[in-house]
Amino acid sequence: QVQLVESGGGLVQAGGSLRLSCAASERTFRVGAMGWFRQVPGKEREFVGSVSRLGGRTEYLDSVKGRFTISRDNAKNTVYLQMNNLKPEDTAVYYCGASESNDLPTTTAADYTSWGQGSQVTVSS
Repeated sequence: QVQLVESGGGLVQAGGSLRLSCAASERTFRVGAMGWFRQVPGKEREFVGSVSRLGGRTEYLDSVKGRFTISRDNAKNTVYLQMNNLKPEDTAVYYCGASESNDLPTTTAADYTSWGQGSQVTVSS
């Protein structure tokens, strides 16, 4: 499994921006699709965005389209989630995941075989 370490979470006011980073322990070009999910207490983990192995294709949760951008830099073994115009309902623990079986973006948590430890994002109103 790939080891993933997230960073960049924090507290921000509504309308603000944050960028999450997810550093992988091995060459990400050898890993398939990578994605970001989020979870709040008492709810299932929710898909946010996914990017294909080479970075050319992306998928997003409808409610974040136009506000969030997922990208990857395989030279730096890192995946990013740029979050703009944040809303209080975006408050959650955000997890990055790596898929070994899917090269194309996938919205299904079961397709991801490795997960980071989670990064708290809190948006105040």
